Order: sequence, then structure tokens, then C-alpha cells
Amino acid sequence: MPRTRLSPLALLLVLPALLVAGCALGSGTDKAIGGPARDEEPARVSIPSIGVDSPLIRLGPGKDGKAQLPPPEKGMTAGWYTGGAVPGDTGAAVIIGHDAARTGKAVFRDLKKVREGTVVDVRRGDGRVLHFTVTGTETVRKDAFPTRKVYGGTIEKALRLVTCAGDQDAGGHPVDNLIVYASLQS
Repeated sequence: MPRTRLSPLALLLVLPALLVAGCALGSGTDKAIGGPARDEEPARVSIPSIGVDSPLIRLGPGKDGKAQLPPPEKGMTAGWYTGGAVPGDTGAAVIIGHDAARTGKAVFRDLKKVREGTVVDVRRGDGRVLHFTVTGTETVRKDAFPTRKVYGGTIEKALRLVTCAGDQDAGGHPVDNLIVYASLQS
């Protein structure tokens, strides 16, 4: 089945709402799609320095236009956003994970400990492992999410990891997003 990619203009029109609703457990989720459909798609993400080793589920835009989040019952599982680049291809590939779950543990709970130079490995469906190096991190308010910076066109082979962070609003939802920026090692 061919994969549909959104144009950069379409991404800029659709993506402002994608993560603004953010990581509220159970919010903005539709049924996540299963594992890699093709060999070149990502199947697993690992960040050895913080103990992350997670299968990846496929996440697309939900019916409400926001990025699907991994289901609440899969707090220890991250998801690859299929509307962006495939990790290793030119462009920004985005992996989303929870920082907290109903069980108390979540896949990206320690993502805030990642620093420049940290290695992030992405295993593809064909077994090939891609090594990314963290180039920076940023914590932003959800209502000021840098959509273009995270999802916009780039000539590099980039990876973005996104989770929630910060204080909680009156509804108990984090008000910030933590974004980790990484580039493919040559």
C-alpha cells in the first residue's frame, strides 16, 4: 500500500494542533496502527543511557487533526508519526511517547536526562539500526509549540522525540512539551 506524505504546506496547516493538546492520558488518541508495515519503517527505539528500549507503533493524524498518541494502556511504548519522514530519510522523523502513565511508568519518563551527544538508536523493520546523536533539547509551552522547527522541511536526516513536561494545568495535564533534536550519524 503506498504511503501518503503531507506536503510541507499541509504540515504547517495541520500540525499546529497536533501536539498542543499533548500528552494528556487518553486525550487525542485514536486506535494506533500496528508495527512497521514496510522494512524501512522504524520498529524500535532505544536510548541506552536512560534505559529506553521500546517497540514503535505507527501513529497518524487522528480524526480531530491532532497526532495520535500511544494508547494510555501502552505507556511504555513509543510511536512513530507516519506523517513525517521515515527515520534515516531526509526530513524530520518524529517519535512520540508518554512521560507518565496510569501505571506510574512511561517510556519517556527520563527523557529530560538526555543531553547533547546522547545516542538514540532506531531499529528498522529489516533489522538495520540507525544511530542518531542528540544535538539539543527544548522545553516549550504547548500553546507555543514550534511546529515548523519540529515538523518542517530540513535537508538533514533528523529525528525528533516529543513528550510532555512541566507543571500541570487545572485538568491535570502537563502544560509543556519536551522536544529532543537529533541527527543521523554518518
